[in-house]
Amino acid sequence: MTIRINLCFSSNYSSLKTLSIDGHFTFDDVHHAAKDFGNRFQLLPFAVLHPRSVSDIATTIKHIWQMGPHSQLTVAARGHGHSLQGQAQAHRGVVINMGSLQGPKMHVHSGNYSYVDVSGGELWINILHESLKYGLAPKSWTDYLHLTVGGTLSNAGISGQAFRYGPQISNVYQLEVVTGKGEVVNCSENQNGDLFHSVLGGLGQFGIITRARISLEPAPDMVKWIKVLYSDFTTFTRDQELLIYAESTFDYIEGFVIINRTGLLNNWRSSFNPQDPVQASQFESDGRTLFCLELAKYFNTDKTDTINEEVMKLLSQLRYIPSTLFLSEVSYIEFLDRVHVSEIKLWSKGVWEVPHPWLNLLVPKSKIHNFAEEVFGSILTDTSNGPILIYPVKKSKWDNRTSAVIPEEDIFYLVAFLSSAVPSSTGTDGLEHILNQNRRILEFCGTARLGFKQYLPHYTTQEEWQAHFGPQWEVFVQRKSAYDPLAILAPGQRIFQKAIPFS
Repeated sequence: MTIRINLCFSSNYSSLKTLSIDGHFTFDDVHHAAKDFGNRFQLLPFAVLHPRSVSDIATTIKHIWQMGPHSQLTVAARGHGHSLQGQAQAHRGVVINMGSLQGPKMHVHSGNYSYVDVSGGELWINILHESLKYGLAPKSWTDYLHLTVGGTLSNAGISGQAFRYGPQISNVYQLEVVTGKGEVVNCSENQNGDLFHSVLGGLGQFGIITRARISLEPAPDMVKWIKVLYSDFTTFTRDQELLIYAESTFDYIEGFVIINRTGLLNNWRSSFNPQDPVQASQFESDGRTLFCLELAKYFNTDKTDTINEEVMKLLSQLRYIPSTLFLSEVSYIEFLDRVHVSEIKLWSKGVWEVPHPWLNLLVPKSKIHNFAEEVFGSILTDTSNGPILIYPVKKSKWDNRTSAVIPEEDIFYLVAFLSSAVPSSTGTDGLEHILNQNRRILEFCGTARLGFKQYLPHYTTQEEWQAHFGPQWEVFVQRKSAYDPLAILAPGQRIFQKAIPFS
């Protein structure tokens, strides 16, 4: 066995070493490619490719494709390393460092049909900075912008704008993709449309996104940023649903669950101003489960006079706890990059690089009350180990031709448990306790037949993946056979195994 492994190592090393590429491989310093934000899986690759061109990526994949099914080499594209469960790792395979990909510079096209052409390894924060120079910005975001284009488009990309514009995968005009055969293909809705829709939300299974054309809109100057609290879940969801269907509404709508937080409103005062300081100071959050509605209204500086009136008119429709209305006014870029501020604080305290056993679910509207009653009434009662997001999105804003899997109903809720575990703790803030809570939540969802789907899904068997995709599984397998028949790409998703027939 040892001799065989050494021979494979030697063969792989020499064959990759001889490839004619503009960039380079590293074979020794590969440990960084075995880490990700989840901090739970560390699978060492055989090599890391630092491409300088799309041709480097195509040459490498084509070479591995031509080696045939007997080669164990696989390929994973790694962006900014924000996968949660090793999805961008390739055990004894090749990890492509997408950040080193060089190509045509970011190009913003302004006009009636505004867009930006970007590399698949580009960060969304950089796209924001560049497009703002032209008074433009992408329509749909994620809450955290230091993620790559290829990474979010391989999943969906959801934030508080999704009720209006859909996820990021609904706001793409064109892609350049390297398939599992090493072919470089330009695709759009009208050109190679099946590959285009396969790759969007495709979990990296059909190709590596090397370039994307993203839809843009005029960008505002400023944001009215608002937080209010509810003690009743039914009222909270009623107001969220009212807002996402209203003709005149906010530009961003999200929600949070807050469990037993001491001095909550005092913490808000560092960034927000209470509408009624006296009433706010008397409000107690201790020992309670509360629901926070977070809203944003975009505006330009020449409309400062009317924005307050507009916001108060919208708020007058809602039934939040009056003493909990907090407002802030920030620049558009400051609002969109808000999570990065928290990241810097956590880095400084040394608590960013900890395990993140996140669980992201999409729950149909008709079942969200059953879900909340059990999860927030029985499973998570004393504390949470990080933010819990909960907000509705509309199915009509998603394209059912993509590979993304969502519930059947017209409205469904994203519920995201964004937990951080304290290393080596055996208490309620430890990894095992949080994973056990996640298991209990998933078991309840399955037993109660809530018709939920995982977002950023993680399964370990093909049977589980088949259940996740449901009726879409057959098409997913057909697409895999067409674009990556040897299952070379994205092995960390654990959907297909190389050289094992698909079923």
